[in-house]
Amino acid sequence: MTFLIDAQLPRRLAYWLRQAGYEAVHTLDLPNGNRTQDNQINTLSLKKQWIVVSKDSDFVDSFLIQGKPYKLLLLATGNIKNIELEQLFFNYFDEIASLFESHRFIELNRTMIIVHQ
Repeated sequence: MTFLIDAQLPRRLAYWLRQAGYEAVHTLDLPNGNRTQDNQINTLSLKKQWIVVSKDSDFVDSFLIQGKPYKLLLLATGNIKNIELEQLFFNYFDEIASLFESHRFIELNRTMIIVHQ
């Protein structure tokens, strides 16, 4: 399972995922860095079967209309401090990883995980 962390999220999420035994890439690690366009992220995601982690609702639209990216974790927390976002992510991550074995679109808000069919 490989995760692609979108530009508006802290790079520390990618570091933490790697330490937890997952493969993870932040957009800063891509050739165009944080300037990588959503369509390029979707193409990479499909080609390499990467799970996109983003706060960007444009990925939801793309997923629902075009089936891109390959899989999507939407962090729907609104404005939140990075440390709070990271703690929320870490608290729920084992369950999220397990859900991605059989689901393609998962949303995490401040209080729960929502699995979209």
